[in-house]
Amino acid sequence: MMMTENEIVESLKESFGDKILEIESPRERRIFSRIKQEDLKKVVAFIRDDLQITHLSTITASDLGDEIELIYHFVYEGAIVLSLVTEVPMDEPKIPTIVDIIPGSQLYEREVYEMMGVVFEGHPNLEPLLLPEDWPKGVYPLRKEYDLEKLRELNKDDTA
Repeated sequence: MMMTENEIVESLKESFGDKILEIESPRERRIFSRIKQEDLKKVVAFIRDDLQITHLSTITASDLGDEIELIYHFVYEGAIVLSLVTEVPMDEPKIPTIVDIIPGSQLYEREVYEMMGVVFEGHPNLEPLLLPEDWPKGVYPLRKEYDLEKLRELNKDDTA
């Protein structure tokens, strides 16, 4: 029998207690849970093994200024989206990979690395995925420090 949003929420609260910084189900079929980055792997393993939620639909990232927010979007039975939210500091954007737990996360982690500069420690292949081969190293186009004009100038300077 399929779990409800409330059962998923209660299971996470029961298993992780105060390691779950926030959790809410603001509307039907949606759950948001904020966790510390050091608890990510434990929570993802629990979601996979105990809750049987194995489909990661994507990882999104947002530049919050001093931090980069990462959101891991899991889909349960094609019906409920469980989003795990965590942050990494902008000056040291590192977090453990979850490829060993959810192999399908490999491309999503590569994309976030390339676009936002988050290093997924232990990832088997953080090679460029989307940007041209001659893209300047250390330039992450989805960070707020770069606008379109600045990116055009950087790319023009690099190819000259």
